[in-house]
This record gives sequence, C-alpha cells and structure tokens, in this order.
Amino acid sequence: MPTNIITTEDLTEFKLEVLQEIRNILRQHQGSGLKRYLKSGEVMEQLKISPGTLQNLRLNGTLPYSKIGGVIFYDARDIERVMEENRIYNRI
Repeated sequence: MPTNIITTEDLTEFKLEVLQEIRNILRQHQGSGLKRYLKSGEVMEQLKISPGTLQNLRLNGTLPYSKIGGVIFYDARDIERVMEENRIYNRI
C-alpha cells in the first residue's frame, strides 16, 4: 500500500477549505433564524396575549416598538429581553 506524505502546506490548505465551508453554512443559516421585527399579530400569537394586553405593554413602556406608516413593529430581541427580565423562579 503506497504511503502519502502530508505537508504543513496540505494541512493549511485543508484548514482554509474547512473554514470556508463553515462560513458558507453559517451564511445560509443566518437568514433562516427568527425574524428580527414582528408585527402586532405575530407578537400576540407568539406570547398568547390579547390586543389589549399588547397595547398595555406598549403604553406602560414595558415593550418598545416602532411605528411606520400606521404599522407597529416590535424587535424580537426586545421581546426576549422583557421575557427574561420578568422571569419568575419559584423556590419550592
């Protein structure tokens, strides 16, 4: 069986190919994650809350929002932050 000698150049080239493949995979999956901005209906569905509750969260400043042309948008990161800040741990 013939033997192959692997040089440091071969390893460097392999490393660069693997890194490029990882970058390609990450680029493909970046767009497939959660949407960054959600409309009111999406937020109500996600949190299982009523329109009135969502309005209260806006009015009391709990949940920041942006209004563009009459459409209200919520940043998904803000929703996640509010959920984390209001997490309740029961000590039983």
